[in-house]
Amino acid sequence: MSETSKIDFWFDPICPWCWMTSRWIKDVEKVRDVEVQWHPFSLAVLNEGRDLPESYQKHMDEAWGPVRVATAVSERYGQSEVDALYTALGEEIHHRKNNDNKYSDAIEKALAATGLPAELAEFATSGESDERMRTSTKEGLEAAGGDDIGVPLMSINGVTFFGPVMSPAPTGEEAGKVFDGALALASYPGFFELKRPRNVGPIFNTEQ
Repeated sequence: MSETSKIDFWFDPICPWCWMTSRWIKDVEKVRDVEVQWHPFSLAVLNEGRDLPESYQKHMDEAWGPVRVATAVSERYGQSEVDALYTALGEEIHHRKNNDNKYSDAIEKALAATGLPAELAEFATSGESDERMRTSTKEGLEAAGGDDIGVPLMSINGVTFFGPVMSPAPTGEEAGKVFDGALALASYPGFFELKRPRNVGPIFNTEQ
């Protein structure tokens, strides 16, 4: 009998690459013995104080709301609810391109879709969950051993790495086979990096 693989997955709801990797993990859950813990990660926090291009700075200024709400849900309702909220936010933001007004409508609709209280949307602008959000982001960075790493960021049985970045995300048994490879790499203490040029943008599996 195979042992359960423990996955820690750090996510920012606004990142399309993170979204695709997370959908891969959701398919892995169906075909492999894994246990996933979802952790909010703020790209806005990561990029605080950096000299960014104007367009990306605007993107970061608008990025606080979804991850603040995800953090509040994680703190108050636990893993199953933050998992469901991330799925609902991702469908709104990435599939329906619902990203106006600092994602306020996407947050509202995602909360409604998951049956979570509508008043949780207030966390998007209150900053009340920021301390925990910053801590979760820091925990991800420390696990990865650096402060210049974004998402997707994940640990497999305690071995943390950026990625994998993929487009589109594999599904079904193919998702399991890709995970088998990631698990094998994570199990080898001497493995550090694997990378190749990326020549496509985000390709979403909208049927998921």
